[in-house]
Amino acid sequence: MPKGLHDSTITIPIDFVWSFVSNMNNWAPLVPGYMEHEIINDRESTWKFKGDIGIVQKTVHLKIEIIKWEEPTKVTFQLTGLSENFKGNGYFLAKELSGRETEITGCLDITAKGMMAPVVNPILKSLIPKTTKEFTESVVDKMANDMRILVT
Repeated sequence: MPKGLHDSTITIPIDFVWSFVSNMNNWAPLVPGYMEHEIINDRESTWKFKGDIGIVQKTVHLKIEIIKWEEPTKVTFQLTGLSENFKGNGYFLAKELSGRETEITGCLDITAKGMMAPVVNPILKSLIPKTTKEFTESVVDKMANDMRILVT
């Protein structure tokens, strides 16, 4: 399964991290290639974004379902392709390093299914780690910016 894992440390208390990642509206727009998302309920949403698969750019439509909220440390989700045949899962994990410092880990694990899987999965193996890093860093940057706004 093509997988990406990225860690980042941020000078923000874990409670603030939790308040950010526990709301999908905060992080859905940070997905690389984001176009739009719709909240269905507190655990489900659909996301639409443009993705590059090799030399082909596609509009991808996903269903995201939160599997578990583990306050204040972890949000686990699964994703299902609505426009493409793939499945995956991921999480955000927060680890308190000190009262004001938190390590954030983002993880994405996505596999193409069906006839195109042998062609698409090798591309995803190089794409998913890059996307995971970009997504996790965008989340961290947005949290830092939101924290600065709150403090000033």
